[in-house]
Amino acid sequence: MAGSANATAVKFGYPDSLIHAYRHWLVLVRPQQVTLGALVLVCTDAAKAFSQISVSAFAELAQVTADLDAALAKAFNPDKLNYVMLMMVDPDVHFHVLPRYSGARHLDGREMADRFWPKPIDLTQPVETDAKLSQGVHAALAAAWRKS
Repeated sequence: MAGSANATAVKFGYPDSLIHAYRHWLVLVRPQQVTLGALVLVCTDAAKAFSQISVSAFAELAQVTADLDAALAKAFNPDKLNYVMLMMVDPDVHFHVLPRYSGARHLDGREMADRFWPKPIDLTQPVETDAKLSQGVHAALAAAWRKS
């Protein structure tokens, strides 16, 4: 049975943003698509530091990241994936999963470019929240996940 949502998951749109639930991890579409396919990977353990998550959450993380990488590859074919753990604002253990692209990608007739490539993404830069884009990303990744 999948873990329950914490405040960080709810902040990032759970349950509507949920792509896949594991016992200890939730894969969510990030409301602000800094790059196409941006996700949030939230641990459901009651942990405020990475070192505090359970042994089983650490073990499960291997499968979660393999599934996540495969689904993103099928849906958007990123050149790189950045897993960023900040936890300055949202204290529950989570990663921002940021696909990186050297060239533009397309979704629902819309061209998306990685404006930071090849440098690190600046998450402090304002990004428009676009519900239609988030829904398109959700649909593409949900379909890719089922095929993974």
